[in-house]
Amino acid sequence: MGTGQTAPAVAPAPASTEVAAEVTARWRATAAATGPADRVGVERAVRSAYRAAGLAEPTGIRWFGSPLAAAEAALELRAAGASTVREAVRTLPWDAVRRQAVERTGVVGWAPLWALTGGELGPVTNALADRIRGALLDRLAPDPATGDHPPGEAWAPRERRTAARLALLDAVRGQHDAPWFAAFEAAGVLGEVPDGPPGGMAAAGAGIAALAEVARATGWWWPYADTVLISERPIALHRDEAGRLDRADGPALEYSDGFALHAWRGMPVPAEFLAGLGTVTAERIRAEENAELRRVLLEHYGYERYLADSGAEPLHRDETGVLWRIQLPDDEPVVMVEVVNSTAEPDGTFRTYWLRVPPDTRTARAGVAWTFGTTEAEYRPQRET
Repeated sequence: MGTGQTAPAVAPAPASTEVAAEVTARWRATAAATGPADRVGVERAVRSAYRAAGLAEPTGIRWFGSPLAAAEAALELRAAGASTVREAVRTLPWDAVRRQAVERTGVVGWAPLWALTGGELGPVTNALADRIRGALLDRLAPDPATGDHPPGEAWAPRERRTAARLALLDAVRGQHDAPWFAAFEAAGVLGEVPDGPPGGMAAAGAGIAALAEVARATGWWWPYADTVLISERPIALHRDEAGRLDRADGPALEYSDGFALHAWRGMPVPAEFLAGLGTVTAERIRAEENAELRRVLLEHYGYERYLADSGAEPLHRDETGVLWRIQLPDDEPVVMVEVVNSTAEPDGTFRTYWLRVPPDTRTARAGVAWTFGTTEAEYRPQRET
């Protein structure tokens, strides 16, 4: 290399499978984190993101207890003529670094790396973010077409719902952008600011590093020309083994200012609905008009218990088990096979299992065969377990 020339910075190589898994685990924890933000650190990172985008630092940074309160403030700012700078702060550096990540790994390498990182985190994290976004939209501007609005409150005009959608598009998802940050970090393009003149990849790298710093410590935020609106993270998050919002005795997702989402195994339910789960009866299950809520009641009550309390009759029985049907009004029936484990428990008893099968199942054997992915004629186990 000639005199006066300097060697270009050597970029880190994409992560190995093991390192990618470790990176993904850290960002998974970030996506699910609860509790107060480091406000000083977040505000410092937000200002860095503005500077990297070539913008003047915001003159005001306002904090809110939930994304609902922040979104309400965003609606007010939009109505007052405030301009979003999301494209400069988030979209442009994001696109540049994403292209860099693909170039770094190669098109062939990017697909498996994404599968280990963003592809691993995306389904659960994006589903949660979508639930929040949907709830915010319904709270800010209930849909006149559905009539789903608070009692005694007039339907919001369509113009307000459109404005609410636009205000939500102004948001940066903070901790819920974890899938992409995991991929960027595993690709070796997060936290490394390339050398070079102002602008270009140097600015994009600095911008993404700042956005990642914000995401590690807080929730959704809204960048405008002079003002930034930032929501705290939730104070509680309850999910089932599949990552779905799930809690029977309170909010599944809760923020410090009272905004909350209630859910049972991923399905949205009213707060007052959950309050009555402890006293649910077979009569209440039959009387519930909403088919989805009826299924929740039935699942919470227990299929076996409901069968006993409702006087259900078996449809069919053979050596594999007993086929039962629960007929529900205005809904497809619940059909289950009662089977007994042939292997004894340590105390000598034999455990009973209930297997839900398709509504058109006609025999117990056909139901058991379906759970094994085969037909009744083909189901011939050598040994029952």
